[in-house]
Amino acid sequence: MAQIVVGYDGSAASEAALEEALAIAAELGDSVVVAFGYAPPGIWGGEIAEHEEAIEEFGERVTKQARDQAAKRGAEIEIVLVAKRAAEAVIEVGDDRDARMLVVGGTGESQLKGMILGSTANKLLHLTDRPVLVVPTKG
Repeated sequence: MAQIVVGYDGSAASEAALEEALAIAAELGDSVVVAFGYAPPGIWGGEIAEHEEAIEEFGERVTKQARDQAAKRGAEIEIVLVAKRAAEAVIEVGDDRDARMLVVGGTGESQLKGMILGSTANKLLHLTDRPVLVVPTKG
């Protein structure tokens, strides 16, 4: 059974990505793995351990939403929290699982802003050899 890895952060964009991944997985007989990256921003230093712990706890709460979303469809998902930035976390989980594809939500930001700031989707398209599906946010 192949796996589909979804980048998830609790946003409407990530919920749309998870919904699409669940639909594709159901058609292909694949399983879905949700990846949440929680690397703290900035320089590593004194309070970083507390900050990282708080972000990890937040990730556990947020990914519970993903589990609930999947359960409404009658699906089970695996959740992986990774102490890296979002794009790197999704790539790592995808590589570890030899994923069929990586799925992320489009943020709805302008393309220029995404290119300047470096959206997760943009980074994935440039940093991985795996197929990447970018799902637009509905609404």
